[in-house]
Amino acid sequence: MVRVRRFRYSRNLQKRPLGEANTSRMNARAPKGTTDMLPDVARAWEHMNRVAQSLFARYGYEPIYNPLLEHTEVFTRGIGEATDIVAKEMYTFEDRAGRSLTLRPEGTAGVVRAALEHTLVQQGSSAKYYYSGPMFRYERPQKGRMRQFWQIGVEVLGAAEPSADAEVIALLVRYFQSLGIPDDRMTLLVNSMGDDACRPAYRDRVADYIRARSTGLCEECERRAETNPLRAFDCKNPACVEIMAEAPLLRDELCDECAEHYSAVKAHLDLLGLPYREEPRLVRGLDYYTRTVFEIQAEGLGAQNGIGGGGRYDRLMEEYGGPPTPGLGFALGFERTLLAMESAGVEVPAPARAEVYVARVDESVADEVFALTQRLRDGGVAAEMDHQARSLKSQFKQADRLGVRLALVVGPDELAANEITVRDMQAKDETRVARASVVETVRAALG
Repeated sequence: MVRVRRFRYSRNLQKRPLGEANTSRMNARAPKGTTDMLPDVARAWEHMNRVAQSLFARYGYEPIYNPLLEHTEVFTRGIGEATDIVAKEMYTFEDRAGRSLTLRPEGTAGVVRAALEHTLVQQGSSAKYYYSGPMFRYERPQKGRMRQFWQIGVEVLGAAEPSADAEVIALLVRYFQSLGIPDDRMTLLVNSMGDDACRPAYRDRVADYIRARSTGLCEECERRAETNPLRAFDCKNPACVEIMAEAPLLRDELCDECAEHYSAVKAHLDLLGLPYREEPRLVRGLDYYTRTVFEIQAEGLGAQNGIGGGGRYDRLMEEYGGPPTPGLGFALGFERTLLAMESAGVEVPAPARAEVYVARVDESVADEVFALTQRLRDGGVAAEMDHQARSLKSQFKQADRLGVRLALVVGPDELAANEITVRDMQAKDETRVARASVVETVRAALG
């Protein structure tokens, strides 16, 4: 029986009589492990999505957005019941009809489920998709790791050739490069986890190795000997790290087909000139991975330095009852990627909230200011105005805070002359332009 963390909505909410005030104090803090994405961070998220959409489109990827909720078995069958995600970290609950639902802890399983449901991969063809959005895992919150976290990912279905592996790896590297993270602050790690022909015997060897040294390992790694022995390679306990450093390596026991595939992937990476480091102890925490796995680590993040990674999952569609369909992909974490960018001194482009500020001299021209501001916006200009009856001096201060390039001044004298005053906020000079052509004049001035 898989143990999952559950939460339930109360069905016995106390009802107050209509019109009765609620005098109790609400908890006005976000739940532990979640945070509000305030404008500065939200702009970074949108920037990362724009970069992804532009880059991924050049590689032939199409967008796909799955539900935040899935039937629980999508994850228990796909990710694996012995994984930490399924055993400890999923937010699972029963709906009113008694169905077990789970907030998605990762994106791949939902994409593959959708591909099966909608027959997105025709026989002999392939399909490429990208996604972005929030994921949910019950973990101990720490810097760069939240219970609601945000990911961007890609999935390729139907492609079995090692060139596809290299292409996906190259796409992940190119994405981080496009964000401005320097190459010398990133390390690409690659490995092969074998397949059903060679991995089972290797898992047994690692399990025997762990059992023989159980007295020096943490309780979690002792348990993994019986459930998921390869996960012991991921343990951060210093004693476990030292012991697992001498464990048998799968690369020495790959079957001929897996070894040939792995060699071809590396050859394609060499062809692209992508530097990488073979890491025979690199494992991914999800049971669906086969053969190629990879990860990009960034400097300046401490022990939790992985910012993106993925691998091949050729058995996942069959696990859901579909036809044999090879697959591979990657996911990158927004929070850790943002930390990597900050550590490298990369600044996220911050477009001005407005290009033009429309100021009024007094209340008599308020309607004209309102209409002119809307005309500018309809003409493609980011414009702002005052809604708090500020003085003209205070309006100019607000324009400075917004970083606008131009301020338009509307007053009784301007309207009497059928003109608008245009002030360059940098040069501090002013000119008057015809009221009827002010939008075209502003657009030309802004380039």
